Amino acid sequence: MNIQMVDLVSQYKNIKQEIDEAVHRVLDSGHYILGKEVGEFESAVAHYLGTNHAIGCASGTDALQVAMMAFGIGHGDEVITTPFTFVATAETIALLGAKPVYVDIDPRTYNIDPAAIGAAITKKTKAIIPVHLYGHSADMDPIMEIAGRYGIPVIEDMAQAMGAEYKGRKVGGIGAIGCISFFPSKNLGAFGDAGMVVTNDAVLAEKVRMIIVHGSKKKYYHELLGVNSRLDTVQAAILNVKLKYLESWHEARRKAAQQYNQLFQGNTVALPSEASYARHIYHQYTIRLKHRDAVSRHLAEKKIPHAVYYPIPLHQQQAFLQEGSAKGAFPVSEKAADEVLSLPMHTELTSEQQQVIVSAVLEALEERVAAPETR
Repeated sequence: MNIQMVDLVSQYKNIKQEIDEAVHRVLDSGHYILGKEVGEFESAVAHYLGTNHAIGCASGTDALQVAMMAFGIGHGDEVITTPFTFVATAETIALLGAKPVYVDIDPRTYNIDPAAIGAAITKKTKAIIPVHLYGHSADMDPIMEIAGRYGIPVIEDMAQAMGAEYKGRKVGGIGAIGCISFFPSKNLGAFGDAGMVVTNDAVLAEKVRMIIVHGSKKKYYHELLGVNSRLDTVQAAILNVKLKYLESWHEARRKAAQQYNQLFQGNTVALPSEASYARHIYHQYTIRLKHRDAVSRHLAEKKIPHAVYYPIPLHQQQAFLQEGSAKGAFPVSEKAADEVLSLPMHTELTSEQQQVIVSAVLEALEERVAAPETR
């Protein structure tokens, strides 16, 4: 049985004609940079998320950097975030000369623990970046409350959560700025790198639009220090086609997650949590296991794809070693890094494939339990 971690080819084949036609319209137009499809996609995303503005850029990583540049974050500043996320969240902070200040996570949702943020705030704190990890929203109300109390902007890293909801509201427009990734494996994925910044603030939106084109409103007149981070017209055309399928794809993922839950029911595997305030869109279906590495080896032998997101928390990564990086500094994140295992999750996943996957996981656990008795 050919099981994929993410089946991008089958998804493309299901809407191939629409995608191909959209791409050829761009190729025939000759407007490959900031063509009309970019504006159309920006408008469609703003409508979908309920934000006033959406600005395309070259990647989700760029979205984070551009968002922080719009707030003037730089040398000597501090930005509070989670150590349990993809490197881009802290990488962009450091590249601007600021310091990532980590706060541990909620063990159920893997998102930043709002109750721990207050102790991390100093006079140097210039932003808080909660990450809506795996497609599950962070608990935004207490985050917004403490940010408002100190006058600190909240930048939502929604790279894995396009369409996830918090108390019936889509993430991205809750903080000052939301940052999206359209990396191919995302729930809404491009055919290459692509990203977006969303906001309800017109002043911030104008600043972001300037930053992504070398800090200019008018060509060759540069008012700000900017970057080159434009959303390619071809990618915008592809994403505009795919956006109309996104809600049905979310529901397919949620259905697959329910199937996984049923198949694992009654076993010792810790399943993904969905808080009462959230609508999880399952960018990843992530379980927790005490014998994770043994299960991983067994799945590899069975040729069943799987992944660990993420094996080393950011505060322990070589690139970010700093004061407070010692083992034990963020125990919840460190424990999660030792135990999490993500299983195949995509819109083309079948019940039969899920049965094979779950059976392999349970088989590995049974072997692990039985092993000490055979020595």
